[in-house]
Amino acid sequence: MTPRRTHPERRGARRDGLEGRKSASSDGSSSVTRKLRCAIYTRKSSEEGLDMEFNSLDAQREACEAYIVSQRAEGWSPVQDRYDDGGVSGGTLERPALKRLLADVEAGKLDVVVVYKIDRLSRSMLDFLKLVETFERHGVTFVSITQAFNTTSSMGRLTLNMLLSFAQFEREVIGERIRDKVAASRKKGMWMGGWTPLGYEVRDRKLVIHQEDAERVRSIFQRFVQLKSATLLARELVLARATNRYGQLLDKGVLYRILNNRVYIGDAVHKGVSYPGEHQAIIDRKLWHQVHAILKQSPRRRAASARAQTPALLKGLLFGPDGAAMSPTHTRKSGRLYRYYVSQSVLKQGANTCLVRQIPAAEIERIVIEQIRSLLQTPEIIVQTWRAARKADKNITETDVRGALLEFAPIWNELFPAEQARIVELLVERVDLQPDCIDLCLRIEGLTSLCSELRSSGGSQQEAA
Repeated sequence: MTPRRTHPERRGARRDGLEGRKSASSDGSSSVTRKLRCAIYTRKSSEEGLDMEFNSLDAQREACEAYIVSQRAEGWSPVQDRYDDGGVSGGTLERPALKRLLADVEAGKLDVVVVYKIDRLSRSMLDFLKLVETFERHGVTFVSITQAFNTTSSMGRLTLNMLLSFAQFEREVIGERIRDKVAASRKKGMWMGGWTPLGYEVRDRKLVIHQEDAERVRSIFQRFVQLKSATLLARELVLARATNRYGQLLDKGVLYRILNNRVYIGDAVHKGVSYPGEHQAIIDRKLWHQVHAILKQSPRRRAASARAQTPALLKGLLFGPDGAAMSPTHTRKSGRLYRYYVSQSVLKQGANTCLVRQIPAAEIERIVIEQIRSLLQTPEIIVQTWRAARKADKNITETDVRGALLEFAPIWNELFPAEQARIVELLVERVDLQPDCIDLCLRIEGLTSLCSELRSSGGSQQEAA
């Protein structure tokens, strides 16, 4: 019996299996099969089941690995890196594993991309064509193991485009079914998810009133009817650090969304059309119509009305320790009006940004008026006012100026609020509020104008007498 002879080529193939394989051709010569580095890409649209020990991604990978093993004679070998996208839609290219795959393709680290089905790579025809172009540009072959073709031949590319067209068609049909279902459900007044409005909570996929938050919503609507200004209301809410269910401050933008949300009157809205909802209303229709009657007015007219109802003598004149303006605002408790000046730094950046967060308006206005009265009686102010007044009237005497300025105190309380505000703006250049004091800067030219007005009114009274 002749002993079996071992071919040296086969022994060499085993030793050099990492680099390639020698094989005999029909003419007796040998050729080397190039090693092809294969990347397996898997994807699953939803996160359901991903926490299982053996999930859909594992099943796809196992099938692809078995296919690569069957092609080992062609030099196929899987790479160690895993490219798994779990819970990501195939309608977008913004997928972490896919981005890593493309980076490795462009870096020349891969030769074949293997998937279970072509829709695992993409469900969008345009996106898929872009991916195929990228693969071909870098000499990478795309293979779908359950659809038995690759992109190295024209027939494979034709079949690929046909299958991809059906995949995109299926995706669009699914999207249409979902949109139709949402529209039909909204017409029945059902809650279809999304951000839960302040004042409600979701139970068994239905909106249920959260009593504490619902009271906050009602107070917001009622307060807006009182103030007639979203700006003033937003200042109050931000100052109180009021937030919605998701921790957002109730600033002006969030406030407008609340005031315009028809969910609060029991409606379900779909694409701008309202339908009766299954949930209970928080706001009655009468209050809703009052709010929207105000919203229909010009914001400038509403702001002017709010200012007229809430006089602020130091508006635009009062500044905090950090140099930021202090804006007037007010609130009502038990039917009583409380006015304040609030730092703009606090409103925009938070309560800890200014040493003086807010100050009662009546108190600071009283202090400023008392300071003005005291300063108008000091010799320094009288002399400076007299010198400035002589530039316009050389015949005026210091006694005339002193007499006119002394008349300021008794007539102040007889003036209307608008006239008081005009005079303060005429006299005061700036009021700087410090933690322990107040810096008051007067206008000399304003004092001169006031002196002239007081002398004129005094002369008119004497003539009338």
